[in-house]
Amino acid sequence: MTDMVTAEELAAALPHVLAAPATAAPVHLLCTRPARNQRQFPPRIVLNRSGGVEGDFEMREPWSKLEDGSPDPRIQVSILPLRVLDLVWRDRAAVAHPGDTIIADLNTSEEALPAGCLIRVGTAVLRVSDIWNRGCAKWRGRYGNAAYAWTSNPDHKIHRLRGILCAIEQDGEVAVGDSIERV
Repeated sequence: MTDMVTAEELAAALPHVLAAPATAAPVHLLCTRPARNQRQFPPRIVLNRSGGVEGDFEMREPWSKLEDGSPDPRIQVSILPLRVLDLVWRDRAAVAHPGDTIIADLNTSEEALPAGCLIRVGTAVLRVSDIWNRGCAKWRGRYGNAAYAWTSNPDHKIHRLRGILCAIEQDGEVAVGDSIERV
């Protein structure tokens, strides 16, 4: 069994997580998933409105669809706070990366980035989604019950600890080291 984060550690870390910058937040890692349970960590990714993250399977097999069956654009890009990832992803050799497109030292709370606001990442512009990314069974399995309870706690919904989902509003490229800026 891997070393899982505890509820006490998560509670103690909440002020640190919420102290992350809400703008001028650096991108630390990029991830694409060419297929289920596969991860690639390129230095640069391409985002486009029609296809989502270039090289990622999500828009081919979306977990959220519109009434007409097409992929819901509000889930095209996921951004996970670096401080949350560092708390929960302890055994990086044995446990899979969560698969979020962008890892950034960013405060993803509703106060910092309300649903509908625009953010620039590299040359792309994203619209913050109204969908709450609270975690799923894979999150629980990889990072433990405490991590799942912390991110899915209704009292923490305003903090968006599992990160944010975004729609691509303007095509562009994102590179490690780019800054996330509120437009």
